[in-house]
Amino acid sequence: MTSEVLLAEPRGFCAGVDRAIDIVEHALTKFGRPIYVRHEIVHNTYVVNDLKEKGAIFIEELADVPPGATLIFSAHGVSRAIQDEAERRGFRIFDATCPLVSKVHVELAKLHKEGYEFIMIGHKGHPEVEGTMGQLDSGIHLVEDVEDVAKVQPAQTDLLAVVTQTTLSVDDAAEIVAAVKARFPQVREPKQQDICYATQNRQDAVKLMSPLVDVVIVVGSPTSSNSNRLRELADRLGTPAYMGASAAGLHEAWFNGTQKVGLTAGASAPDVLVQEVIARLRAMGAVSVRTLDGIQETIKFPLPKGLKMDPLENPEPGSLQSPHA
Repeated sequence: MTSEVLLAEPRGFCAGVDRAIDIVEHALTKFGRPIYVRHEIVHNTYVVNDLKEKGAIFIEELADVPPGATLIFSAHGVSRAIQDEAERRGFRIFDATCPLVSKVHVELAKLHKEGYEFIMIGHKGHPEVEGTMGQLDSGIHLVEDVEDVAKVQPAQTDLLAVVTQTTLSVDDAAEIVAAVKARFPQVREPKQQDICYATQNRQDAVKLMSPLVDVVIVVGSPTSSNSNRLRELADRLGTPAYMGASAAGLHEAWFNGTQKVGLTAGASAPDVLVQEVIARLRAMGAVSVRTLDGIQETIKFPLPKGLKMDPLENPEPGSLQSPHA
C-alpha cells in the first residue's frame, strides 16, 4: 500500500495561465457579469466551471456574443480572422493569449514579411495551433510527427523556418526538428525554442521524479496538451502513469503494490486539485508527503493596461488590449 507521496517541483499553474485567469476575474470585477470568453480560457474543467459561476460565458462562435459586450481571447491565442471579426463586431476586447504564444506570432509575422514559409510542429485541432497557423493566409504547413515531415511540400525551400506549439513534448519536438533539418538543411530555427519554460520545467521534473516512484499521477484535464505530455513522458520512462482531473478520478487499482507515488500537475491545473488528491492518497494510507527539489519559477506576466482599476482606462468597444500592453 502507498506509504509516501513525492511531489514534482515545479507543478501546476504557470505564469501564462495565472495571467489568463486574472484577466477574466479582473474583467468581471471591473465591467460586471457577463464577460464572454472565446474557448476555454485554459484547458481545465475546474477553472472553467469556477469562472462560469462568477459570470463568465464561454463561447466558440463570435455570433453568440451580443454587440458591445466584453470579450476575452483564451490563453491559446486566436487567428487573425477571429481578431478581425471581433473588432468588426465592436466588442470591448482583451487578449489573454500567453505572451510566449504571442512571441511565436510576432516572429511568424516578421519572417513572413521577409518571404519565409513555415513548418509548424504541433497537434492538429489544438486551439494554439489553429491560432498560430491562422496568423497567415498561406505558406504554413503542419507536421504532427516524423512521418509527416516527408510529406510536407513547401512552395520553396530557400526561406523556410520551423515553429512549434509551446506545450509539446520536448523530446518529441527535438526528434521532429531533427527530421526537418535532415530534409531541409537550411531551415531556420527559432532563436530560443518555442516550447515554453513551464512545459520544459514540468517535463524535467517528471524525468527526475519517475525513477524514484512506483506510479506517477498527473492532475490535469483530458484536453490539456501539456498534462497529457507529462503522463506520456513518465510512461515512456518506464513508470506506470495515469492522469486524473481530480481526486474523484483516482482508481485504487492504480496503487496496488505501490510504496511511492509521484504526483505532478499540468500547467492549467490549480493547486486546490493537487491538495484534494493528496488528501485522498492520505486516506488510502500515505503517511508522508515530500516535495522534491526543483526549479522555483518566479516569472509573472503583466495584465493589459485596460484592466487596471482606473475608470479612465476603460478600453472603448472595438479596441484590442494586446498581451504586450
